[in-house]
Amino acid sequence: MKELNFLKNTLIAHRGYHDIKKGIPENSIPAFKKAINNNYIIELDVHLTKDNKLVVFHDYDLKRVCGIKRIIEDCTYDELLKYNLFDTKYKIPLFSEVLKLVDGKVGILIETKVIKHNGKLEEELSKLLDNYNGDFAIQSFNLLSVYWFKKNRKEYIRGLLSSNFKNNKDINNLSRNLSKTLISDIVLKTDFISYDIKALPNGFVERKRKNKLILGWTIRNKNDYQKAIKYCDNFICEGMDEYKKV
Repeated sequence: MKELNFLKNTLIAHRGYHDIKKGIPENSIPAFKKAINNNYIIELDVHLTKDNKLVVFHDYDLKRVCGIKRIIEDCTYDELLKYNLFDTKYKIPLFSEVLKLVDGKVGILIETKVIKHNGKLEEELSKLLDNYNGDFAIQSFNLLSVYWFKKNRKEYIRGLLSSNFKNNKDINNLSRNLSKTLISDIVLKTDFISYDIKALPNGFVERKRKNKLILGWTIRNKNDYQKAIKYCDNFICEGMDEYKKV
């Protein structure tokens, strides 16, 4: 039986415990160090570069964080090293570098970021995680990515990221309804659901909660936190200084 308790024992630091006002950018080594020092689970995002390196970064392109209009999957790792995270000295880290840093001290919640699914990212990720002794879980919006782990790494803890995408004009009505109802989980049979706090309450999520762990994302203020207490088992947060785990 899979052990999911680590996913609810402490708050989950969204992209690490970051604070750009203090010079600590998201998905950076100092953000992960601060999360470890505060005993928070680390949530992070992984991409596969052009030369098959796993890097930790959220967006599909570099514009917002690095000021360069390039797709991250079109870059080699050496090319990415030319760019800094926001206006800091920090670089985009390798996932292997983060694993070495964490080394089982806290749990890791890993979101796979895939533009065109071909299984390569999941294969490279599994090579590293198969030899990692700490607690971790995989989650994704990409149904094919979640299914890959169901088929190829049944022992991994898997989660589905979802929302109702009510205000997202890039999502068609069919996809929006499929996401809202979590109907894909009939096939995926995940271990947990990560659901958009802005899209709660949701009767479909409430029914899932009867026998499945529900994580709420992303809590950024006290109102979000109070709402998440009602509908979720744990919370993916930013600005954790404002919250107290109950």
